[in-house]
This record gives sequence, C-alpha cells and structure tokens, in this order.
Amino acid sequence: MKNGEQTPRPTNAELRILRVLWQRGPSTVRQVREVLMAEKPTGYTTVLKFMQIMTEKGLLTRDESRRTHVYRPMVPAEATQRQLVGDLLDRAFDGSAEKLVMHALSAKKVSTEELSQIRSLLDTLEREEP
Repeated sequence: MKNGEQTPRPTNAELRILRVLWQRGPSTVRQVREVLMAEKPTGYTTVLKFMQIMTEKGLLTRDESRRTHVYRPMVPAEATQRQLVGDLLDRAFDGSAEKLVMHALSAKKVSTEELSQIRSLLDTLEREEP
C-alpha cells in the first residue's frame, strides 16, 4: 500500500480475524483459529487463506523470521472503525451524523455507563466548538 492510500475496507470475515488480532496481539494462524472456533467451526486452511489475502491487501503484516509466521494488523482498531463508520455515514445516512446516532441509540439497549460516556463526549465536543 502506497502512502496516502486508504486501507481497504475489510469484509465481515476479515473483521472477525482483525478483532482477534486486536484483542490478542500478534498471533499465528493456529492461535487465531482457536479463538474463531469458539464462535463457529472454522477450518485451518480457511483461516490461513484469509490471512494470506489480508496480507496481500495490506490489512495484515506477516513476520516470517520464525518457522511459524506471526501476523499483526497494519491498522489499529480505532482507525478501521472510523473508516467503517465514515463509510456507513455516507452510504446509509447521507452524511448525517445526527441520523446515524439516533438510529444507533434506538437500535439496541444502551447501558447507563454507555450513556454517561456519550454525554461526556458530547460535552467535550460542545466545549471544543468555536
């Protein structure tokens, strides 16, 4: 991936693998597969192929210095989440953050702790307005 290029948007299957790597840190295919198996049966070769493709796409990097290759994400979780939310905002909500937030808050029950964090973020954003 060249400087200035945006990281490709991961598929749902790729996101599952990225979540494992963001939580565990650098991991082998076998380690990633063990975590994925807790959710649903997943073949070793399937995980290997996905991780090879993700490396080619620039989503992962592979350390080949040891016998067993270790993979790590190229982009932090927050950057990928920002990219996906931005894409969703544009595609589904015509760029309206208000519509996105209203739908997000009404789609699932929000805990008291989450509401408190949202209020805190809104307070911070209001203080930063010019």
